[in-house]
Amino acid sequence: MYSISVVIPNYNGRQLLAENLPLVYAALQQAHIDFEIIIADDASTDDSVAFIKSAYPSIILLPQPVNKGFSATINKGVMQASKDLVLALNSDVKLMPGYFMPLMKYFEREDTFGVMGKIIGVDTDEIQDGAKYPARKGLTLVSTINYILKKEDTNLWVPSLFLSGANALMDRKKLHELKGYDEVYSPFYKEDVDLSVRAWRLGWKSYYESKAVCRHPASITIASYNKKKKVKTISLRNKIIFHNIHLQKTERILWNIRLSVTIFFKALVGQFYYFTAFQLFLAKRNEVANSRKNLACLFKKHGISKSINEVCKEIKLSIRGREIRKF
Repeated sequence: MYSISVVIPNYNGRQLLAENLPLVYAALQQAHIDFEIIIADDASTDDSVAFIKSAYPSIILLPQPVNKGFSATINKGVMQASKDLVLALNSDVKLMPGYFMPLMKYFEREDTFGVMGKIIGVDTDEIQDGAKYPARKGLTLVSTINYILKKEDTNLWVPSLFLSGANALMDRKKLHELKGYDEVYSPFYKEDVDLSVRAWRLGWKSYYESKAVCRHPASITIASYNKKKKVKTISLRNKIIFHNIHLQKTERILWNIRLSVTIFFKALVGQFYYFTAFQLFLAKRNEVANSRKNLACLFKKHGISKSINEVCKEIKLSIRGREIRKF
């Protein structure tokens, strides 16, 4: 059995921690594995830190004095993790009994990066997150499509374009080599897509396991702390960042030309947040170039450099002939 470091980023989640930490402990103890729990606190203004210290003194608590967003916060925990595997877990996720047992087999293969379980609603069994389907719209990678097999097939390991940041179980050594989540995407969005795509491009695979179940409320955490316009702007900025890191040079130039045209027409109809998002991207262009450089170094070290197109083809080929339901 593998040992596990559970890493939970927290911001003002005292009530969520009180509700969900007992379920985390129960699932870990049921699996009879060595574990540690790390909570990285993102400068909470509630009594989260005091609660953790009082109720769970064995938890490794990493408080930050300044709010930095998801990737910087979770990376603090990820880099301190010492066990074989790392579970990146949102504080609002409820692990169901038996969660870990179906996941262990995936790490018997050397090329496994990670696996995620099935996410269903808190009060219903409606699936929120399945495996992530790779789709292209022109040169753009579409990462918002989920899929599941219409018929269960125990012989097929269902590939996923990326692992949801809500419940991603990953190989710690590979995760550390990738230096965790790229903080260029701070404060939120797209960092989980980027992490798994970097892994796929290095030949490390991600999977989805329907027998590992967790419950999760509708995604309201980011929206509850940020205005809708800001969320849309940051989301678009990070989409631009992602494609400028992962597209090949010629594709990247063509993608940005298309983006410039889109910005112009969006401005004509009053959607100026496109222009704002592009300005925010330009302010990070040196960081983006550095991310691209770091990835190139890993390609050189491992002697492999798959393109986005090759990754998409690989995933689609592995499920060819299977009936799937997209949602």
